[in-house]
Amino acid sequence: MRVALAADHAGYSLKQALLGALRARGYDVLDLGAHDAAPSDYSDYAVAVARALAAGDAERAVVVCGSGVGVAAAANKLPGVIAGTCHDTYSAHQGVEHDAMNVLALGARVVGEALALELALAFLGARFDGAPRHLRRVEKLRALEAGWAPPAGARRER
Repeated sequence: MRVALAADHAGYSLKQALLGALRARGYDVLDLGAHDAAPSDYSDYAVAVARALAAGDAERAVVVCGSGVGVAAAANKLPGVIAGTCHDTYSAHQGVEHDAMNVLALGARVVGEALALELALAFLGARFDGAPRHLRRVEKLRALEAGWAPPAGARRER
């Protein structure tokens, strides 16, 4: 499996550890940066992995920032991405099995190297189960990418 891997400055060290560990386990890993710990913006790396997925250069992606929240939020703004911040193995595999998650977001200031590798392996080893209820929900997620507007007459809070 080809995996895109990227991180901002806060996630650089963890990304480097994952890069070596995943390659050692036979994964073809596409390193999309950062390539050092100089300050950088997590959104740039979310875009990089989304582009790799859209181009077919990778089947899945792992992105890392300090908390995992920023890269997940940015990645989920991009077409074709279903990203989740996971800090437990159940969520890492269940997000794929039920929700077709294709981007795992990790917080380098939340998990250590050993847990990060467990999470990545759970995520990469999982497959979408295709159950009708899960497929229906994923189709609704994809429909949101096509455009969404609040219902007519919806009240806006000020």
